[in-house]
Amino acid sequence: MNPDAPLLIVWHSRTGAAEAMADAASKGADGEARIVRARDAQPDDVLKAKAYLFACPENLATMSGMMKEFFDRCYYPVLGRIEGRAYATAISAGSDGEGATRQIDRIVAGWRLKRVADPLIVNCDAQDAASILAPKTIAPEEVARCEELGAAMAEGVRMGIF
Repeated sequence: MNPDAPLLIVWHSRTGAAEAMADAASKGADGEARIVRARDAQPDDVLKAKAYLFACPENLATMSGMMKEFFDRCYYPVLGRIEGRAYATAISAGSDGEGATRQIDRIVAGWRLKRVADPLIVNCDAQDAASILAPKTIAPEEVARCEELGAAMAEGVRMGIF
């Protein structure tokens, strides 16, 4: 991990899917990303970055509680200081992932961030308690999508597009 990398990947995962998505995006960014667990991410991490990827599971039709805690902890200390910076989302979901995407979009609208990629949603198709709680892996084609997102975001920062 490059502590001075311009792309900040903040992630939370309980079953491994969102973690795998964040790791793949970081790999795609080829050394241009700092990957930080949501529980460890601080306002200074947000301030140092030029772009953000928020990766988490959708739990009960919303983002995970630990990701919400990250936003709660960092929201006001960076408010008014990061306008116009780029962001994207990577959501692991049991169904559609739309609730988590909407919630993150609403929060970062207050930061005045600019979405630079369509939401990346990986449907793990977990619909019962056992499958929801089970460890997850991501299919190779989904890993590739995450790597491409990380590469695109890192390249956008390098080129000064965002």
